[in-house]
Amino acid sequence: MQKTATFILKIIGWKISGEIPADIKKAVLIQAPHTSLWDFVIGRIVFWHYAYPIKLLIKKEAFKWPFGGLMRALGGIPVNRRKNEKMVDAVARMVNEHERIVLVITPEATRKRVENWKRGFYYIALKAEVPIALGWIDYPDKRGGIGPLFYPTGNFEKDFNEIQDFYRGFRGKHPERFNL
Repeated sequence: MQKTATFILKIIGWKISGEIPADIKKAVLIQAPHTSLWDFVIGRIVFWHYAYPIKLLIKKEAFKWPFGGLMRALGGIPVNRRKNEKMVDAVARMVNEHERIVLVITPEATRKRVENWKRGFYYIALKAEVPIALGWIDYPDKRGGIGPLFYPTGNFEKDFNEIQDFYRGFRGKHPERFNL
């Protein structure tokens, strides 16, 4: 699958750079900007290119028939975004149960414009004691990849400002929907 994904990326003109260092067995990878369904498609191809064992938190509505089996096969984990189920604790436990995993989360949590990013990715990484990998995409230049690893300190405001600073200048398929 890795060679096929690399070939597809080349054919469609996307250039990918960066990666999670081989000695890092677990990480929470945030992907931004997230402004189009194509982010998922291109992102999934990129993760096949990297050959990372990934899991994706996806709204539970995407798992309705006939797509549920496909979403799970692609690494999807259904999330109830309306109900407080101590999701951070449950997902951090899941990360800790795996020997090797990259958990992919879009901090915007939707393709629509939002005023504030969700904080769950940060607290999952903090609780699971894993780094946050900064995944990015830039549609006009057809570039994407993985930037630096970020280790949460527990000082959310300071850390969050540094994370968002990394994403300044990247443009989604629908740039008007991306908000830091």
